Amino acid sequence: MTDAVADRAKARGAAIADTVDHIRHIEQSSKLAPETLQRIKAELLRLAARTELFPLADFPPPGEGSGTPSCLYRLSEDPDHRFALYANSTTRKYVNAPHNHSTWAVIVGVHGEEPNRFYRRTADGGVEDIGGEVVRPGTGVTFLPDDLHSLDIPGTAPMLNFHMYGLALEQLTRRQYYTARDHTWRHYPAHRDIREARWTGS
Repeated sequence: MTDAVADRAKARGAAIADTVDHIRHIEQSSKLAPETLQRIKAELLRLAARTELFPLADFPPPGEGSGTPSCLYRLSEDPDHRFALYANSTTRKYVNAPHNHSTWAVIVGVHGEEPNRFYRRTADGGVEDIGGEVVRPGTGVTFLPDDLHSLDIPGTAPMLNFHMYGLALEQLTRRQYYTARDHTWRHYPAHRDIREARWTGS
């Protein structure tokens, strides 16, 4: 590791720690509500604006033939698995199904674009599309535990975004996704494919 890369990693670790400290205080001192998540989003947007700390080269996407179009880098996570922050990296197209998170979630843009679609459940057990938003630098979206969304990544340019959750992805065994083909809801398996990127001070 060169001195420049090491210095950047140290500065990035300090900036992440400061941001998560602020977010932890916001969440723990407020009732979970859309307004609370907007305040958390504002903190993450300030961090994402420091693009010099998050160059694409530091967070490479999976290589060709890896079998997965994107990967997550763990930037922060508390010992009790709360306040988990990830960098999502991809250069390839991928789409996922409408799903919830079973915890609060905030996504903000760092590099590139991440189209999100939003849904609500219908009386017959399906979903209805209620709009969308493209997450790009300077913007973000927020989700309460039961809110539904999907991603449709175009794969036309590199993308790096922050995804933050109230509880780490490996702990989320109650996330559900909708399969339109057979009109059913299924549980996501707990996410395991996460690359460690926390600053350790060494």
